[in-house]
Amino acid sequence: MQAIRTFFFYLLLSLSALVWCLIGMLCLPLLTSYRARYRFIVQNWCRFAVGLARVMVGLRYEVSGSENIPEQPCVILAKHQSTWETFFLSGYFEPLSQVLKRELLYVPFFGWAMALLKPIAIDRDNPKAALKQVAQKGHQRLQEGCWVLIFPEGTRVPVDQIGKFSRSGAALAVNSNLPVLPIAHNAGLFWPKEGWAKFPGTIQVKIGPAMYAKGEGPRAVAELNDRAFAWVAQAQAQISGNVSLPADAKAKPSV
Repeated sequence: MQAIRTFFFYLLLSLSALVWCLIGMLCLPLLTSYRARYRFIVQNWCRFAVGLARVMVGLRYEVSGSENIPEQPCVILAKHQSTWETFFLSGYFEPLSQVLKRELLYVPFFGWAMALLKPIAIDRDNPKAALKQVAQKGHQRLQEGCWVLIFPEGTRVPVDQIGKFSRSGAALAVNSNLPVLPIAHNAGLFWPKEGWAKFPGTIQVKIGPAMYAKGEGPRAVAELNDRAFAWVAQAQAQISGNVSLPADAKAKPSV
């Protein structure tokens, strides 16, 4: 029965993406404000996707720490385990500019619509250029009042593990004189990285305190990145049990 529900979930999600993006592109001339375009094309559809997962496969969520969200948009450093958190965070924070693979913009309809909403599309085959792009466009988006979402692990990592954090998000925050907002969750328990299976349950989303750099320069960036990593690692352990850290992890978890 769950397999059937999952099949219809993907079917309805795909059809909704096609219809939503077509309508969105047709309505763009009427949506002159970037914020209005974001709400219509991204926020509403992502909330629909999260709601569809709840109805079709029994995937609910609980959020703690929402009081930690600062009024001014900043850099979000989130754990990456599945597609669910991409939907959720894009609907929860508004407007939001996400660092994503450039290839995603080539996906028919969905990618075309995303390209109109100020994403930070990077070429992962050129790390130096990607870092420069995150720094330049990320700063610009923050100045425009957008939240910037970065998955510092760079790829989806199983729920019982945590990957090494790239310093790009911390560097962007330091250079923009803004904090990072760490977020942990256990979506991978119910929406695994591998395969199509989806399992009913309640995803725990934990939003940490906004963290500011202690100083400037590379050392401040490294210290802020380690602090964010430590908080996410500890929060992951609280949510999901023991979490395997990278071999070269130096930061001691502290929530």
